[in-house]
Amino acid sequence: MNPGLERLGYGARDRVVIIHADDIGMCQATLPALADLLDAGLISSAATMVPCAWFPEVAAFCEENRDVDMGVHLTLTCEYHSYRWGPISTRDPGSGLMDEDGYFHFGPDGVYAHATPEAVAHEFVTQLERALAAGIDVTHVDNHQLSAFHPRLLNAYTSLATDARLPLLFLRLDATGWQAFAQAVGLTFDLETARNLEEMVRGLQAKGIPVADHATMLPLDRPENRLDQARQVFAGLPAGLTQFVLHPAVDTPELRAITPDWPSRVADYEAFTSRELRQYVLQSGVQIIGYRELRELIRERGKGVGA
Repeated sequence: MNPGLERLGYGARDRVVIIHADDIGMCQATLPALADLLDAGLISSAATMVPCAWFPEVAAFCEENRDVDMGVHLTLTCEYHSYRWGPISTRDPGSGLMDEDGYFHFGPDGVYAHATPEAVAHEFVTQLERALAAGIDVTHVDNHQLSAFHPRLLNAYTSLATDARLPLLFLRLDATGWQAFAQAVGLTFDLETARNLEEMVRGLQAKGIPVADHATMLPLDRPENRLDQARQVFAGLPAGLTQFVLHPAVDTPELRAITPDWPSRVADYEAFTSRELRQYVLQSGVQIIGYRELRELIRERGKGVGA
């Protein structure tokens, strides 16, 4: 039984999901998408990319919508060739955070090969602090492209969450489960690393940091029949806590110019603003929560021990 869900009053057989809008502020098209998704009433959390150009508008949106469940999508990579961003904590090439043009690396492999743990930790802290300084009531942290999921860098990610007393996207897996997860997302965890991750899970839970049991997302290369894809995910959700990740955006010339996966992002937006999907989910028996509920568990526990 997931300890966080148990503290929220759920049972061992309950299927609980966080329906999460990712990459908010990556480009302008994500902002009207988020507004419409919130009006539609199905998504329960989102996360913003602080180094990106439209982050100030995200902060303004959060100021106008104080109840939005907004986290920080900690960013170390920039995967696009025509639209780039870089670190906000340093311009020192010795940090390993930048490519030869001064932007973030195109993918996690560049981060794993070059970034120092100290620079990653500093960048993560700076991104969180900038979001807080902009007035965002940060509910959690997660990680763009899983760029921190490397043996040298994971401590920077988990320590940020524990120090800030925030929930984070992490999974309640044993060593075998972590190795299977790594293979599924294109990483390689040897047995020692997998065992260390299992120990991290125990450490997070011992500190009262809630951790999800499962994570899933709709593929970014198959936009067709998005409603059916979403229904299948909801129908197959296992017991426990699942983070269901979307990448929603409205259709704009900017979005089309940035990324070839724009049809899937638009399809996410259209599916999760549809009354049909909302009605299906509400009738499915799945329980929807956000990260704010999990954050409050951490804060309540802190009060209980005199923190």
